[in-house]
Amino acid sequence: MRITTVGLDADDTLWHNESIFRLTQDRFRALMAEVAAPEVLDAKLAEVERRNLSLYGYGVKGFTLSMIETAMEVTGNQAPSPIVAEILAAGRDMLAHPVEALPGVEAALADLAADYRLVLITKGDLLHQEQKLAASGLGDLFAAVEIASEKDAATYERVFARHGDGAARAAMCGNSLRSDVIPALEAGCYAAHVPYHLTWAHELAEPPVGHAKFAELASISELPAWVRGLG
Repeated sequence: MRITTVGLDADDTLWHNESIFRLTQDRFRALMAEVAAPEVLDAKLAEVERRNLSLYGYGVKGFTLSMIETAMEVTGNQAPSPIVAEILAAGRDMLAHPVEALPGVEAALADLAADYRLVLITKGDLLHQEQKLAASGLGDLFAAVEIASEKDAATYERVFARHGDGAARAAMCGNSLRSDVIPALEAGCYAAHVPYHLTWAHELAEPPVGHAKFAELASISELPAWVRGLG
């Protein structure tokens, strides 16, 4: 069955993202150095983020609120206002950070767009993701954009039914095994994993080695040839 639609993740698949979060977390550690040891702060922040995902969702704004909440918890609700102000400034800096496309992305997408319908399928804050797509210069290559609160099998079934010919005739590509690969396979898609050098702990999962529709690619530059070899 011929593939007609290709779904692509955004953050850390098309452009840098996790590296910006890591730099901000370094900034947070330095800011809180007199209050909590780095490992204590990291563990508390991870706990708070997990707790808040269902409330704030994914993205910079939720991360910023989780840093503020973490600062309050490790100080017994006594975080000085300058620390809170600095955390808010760090969040604003993240939102204003330039969008830097990963190597090979533009060429790979242009190649695919000549023969397939491209759909951007990403998580995160609606406004910020729209801004990043506009700043990337890649928007015209996509036939559709879906920004979801979560990516599970039902998400891929719905998106590829709406913007394609169903999941069975679609391929998904992304850096997250948990969000981009495993649920896409469960929906009946083909799925390619293109690793980023950093992965948020929440997105870690075991690769579905041996699955007939799964591929591990070294870079997105390999994606067009892989897609054309399917079906």
